[in-house]
Amino acid sequence: MDTDLVQLLRSVIREEIVPVNERLDRIDERLDGVGQHLEQMDQRLVRIEEDQHLIKSAVLDTNERVIKIESILENQHRIIELLSARSIEQEAQLKRIK
Repeated sequence: MDTDLVQLLRSVIREEIVPVNERLDRIDERLDGVGQHLEQMDQRLVRIEEDQHLIKSAVLDTNERVIKIESILENQHRIIELLSARSIEQEAQLKRIK
């Protein structure tokens, strides 16, 4: 009788474990899917970080160029003012000569 009871209990436990195992299998599959999704997200994040680095570098380079252009423009403005003053002075001298 003990062996019959043991067999019965084993049978019941096996039957009860089947849906639990099936559920665990489904959970494993879902976790695999989540893991793959996270890998894709990691790859995207790496690309975004690389792009961000390139953008930052381009912005810094552009900023340096703008500063150089501003300096050149300021220098040209001073030259134009100097030439303008000379031109006015020369015109005044020419009027005095006439």
